[in-house]
Parts: sequence; C-alpha cells; structure tokens
Amino acid sequence: MERILAEEGYASSTEVAERLGVSTMTIRRDLQQLEESGRAQRVAGGATIAIRGLPFERRSGAEAAQKRRLAAMAAAEIGDAAMVALDAGTTVAGIAPLLEDATIVTHSLPVITAVAGRVGTLVALGGLFQPDTRAFAGPMAEQAALEVHCDIAVLSATGVTGDALWGTNALDASLKRVLASIADRVLVVADGTKLGARAPLRICETELVDLLLTDDRADPAVCDALRARGIDVRIAR
Repeated sequence: MERILAEEGYASSTEVAERLGVSTMTIRRDLQQLEESGRAQRVAGGATIAIRGLPFERRSGAEAAQKRRLAAMAAAEIGDAAMVALDAGTTVAGIAPLLEDATIVTHSLPVITAVAGRVGTLVALGGLFQPDTRAFAGPMAEQAALEVHCDIAVLSATGVTGDALWGTNALDASLKRVLASIADRVLVVADGTKLGARAPLRICETELVDLLLTDDRADPAVCDALRARGIDVRIAR
C-alpha cells in the first residue's frame, strides 16, 4: 500500500483492494496505520501521500510585489478570453479580480470568494476540501472540470524544471492536469525562485505548457531549457 502511494500519490481503497486481492477492511486498517505513523493522509475513498507545503496564508504573503507583477502580466496575456481556468496557486488568486469579463472555472476557494459577488459567470469545481491549498480537489472536482472547455488554463507550481512542473499535493496535481487538458492554451505563472526547484510530486511534463511567466530572478539555464522545448518564456521586470 505504501509503495502504491509513493508511486501514484493517491490510492483508492476499493481499487487497491482489488489489485492486491484483499478486503477493503484490510486496506482501511493499513491506511490507518500509515496515517498514524505520518506516512499517509486519509481522504474520502482512500488516501494521499503525506506531503504538505507551506500553508496558503504564508505562501500568499510571500513575494507579494512579484506576485502582483506576474498577476498583472498574466491578466494582460489572457486578454478577452471568454473561459478561463484558474488553479489554486497564490499568484493565480491575484489574477482573478483582474478578469472582469471572463467566465472563471476554478476549484480555489479564494478565487471563488473574489469573483462570486460580481456580474459574470463562475463555474466552481466542488469536491474534497484541501486546507493547505484552500481548494477543492478529488474525483468530483475533476469530473466537473471535464464538463467544460476553456480558452486558457492558468496553473502554478512549487517547482519548474526543464522537463516538468512539480508540486506537493497529489489531488491538486491531478486536478491541474485535468485543467490543462480542457484548455486550448496553458499558461504557467511561477516566480523566479521556482525555476530549477523540484518538489516531491510531478504535476505534468512541460510539453503541456504554452507560456511561462516568471521574473528576473529566474535561472537563465532553466529558461533556455524551456525555450528549447518550444515554450514561450517571458520575464516580468
């Protein structure tokens, strides 16, 4: 069970029981032991690997000036796109108030709160609430996302290397992949400290990314590696 969690990030109790040929009760007991030892976190229907980044509030307060510049740059790039998917990143949350005419598709509670009171359309993706990201995730949110199509998806990541985006929350990573799949274009916003950094979970390959917005602290070697893969990399000054 622990091996499956390490490899996949999330495990369904029912599916793992079928794969291993044991009862779901056995799997639940194993999950309880893993959770008590701090190696897993039980969620509805199964468990995720016990990896947590900084709380949302601490992340949202860090690098505030850079986040505002990236948010403004992203909003200008989004332009008059009609349907925009926004993930649960703290920089992405700053983009939402700048998109006055777009229909917003999101699982982020801060984004939902920011746009719910204005004229316009909001598609909120409900599911299992994740306190560390202040967002909903899991199979229900993913299924809801698959019911819509977006002009652009705006994603964030804990780390960006030449070949992949990296994160810390398995359910959030899975939903990011779904958001990328339902959009014509994928825009990633990541401040310069994220470029070259890795996190425990691979979100997706960089081939899914069309445009990366970062700042002047970004490692030039990583920017060059991304450009070599056909990604448009732009620097906020």
